[in-house]
Amino acid sequence: MRSWQEMNPLTLAYLGDAVYELWVRTHLLELGHEKVKELHKQAIRYVCAGTQARILHALLPDLEDVEQQVVLRGRNAKGSYPKNVDVVTYRHATAFESLIGYWQLTGQVQRMHWAFQQVDGILGEESPKEISIK
Repeated sequence: MRSWQEMNPLTLAYLGDAVYELWVRTHLLELGHEKVKELHKQAIRYVCAGTQARILHALLPDLEDVEQQVVLRGRNAKGSYPKNVDVVTYRHATAFESLIGYWQLTGQVQRMHWAFQQVDGILGEESPKEISIK
C-alpha cells in the first residue's frame, strides 16, 4: 500500500467516509436510538456535507500542520459533486473525510476520537459559520 502522501485525497476521503459513517451509527446506538427510521434520520444529520463542513471548521484551529495539509489536499481535490449541495460545502466535507482517512491510515485513533468527541457540541451550534482554510 502506498503512503498517505502518495494517495489521491479522494481515496483518503473514501476511507474517511466509511470510518465516520461507522462511528455515527455506533454513536447513535450509544445515545439510545433504537428505531431504524429514527437512526436513519439522525445519521443523515451527522453525515450531510453541511454538517461535515461545520465540523471541519470547528476543528481547524486545533489541527497540526500536517493535518492542515491533508485538509487542503482534500479540499482542492478535483472530482464530481452532487447537485443538491454547493461546491464549496462539498469540498470542505471531502476535506473532513480526507482528514479522517488520514488519521485511520496513520493509526492516529486517539486524534480521531478527539475529533469525534466534539461532534455533538458542534451540531448543537445554531448556525454554520463561514469556513476559511489557510
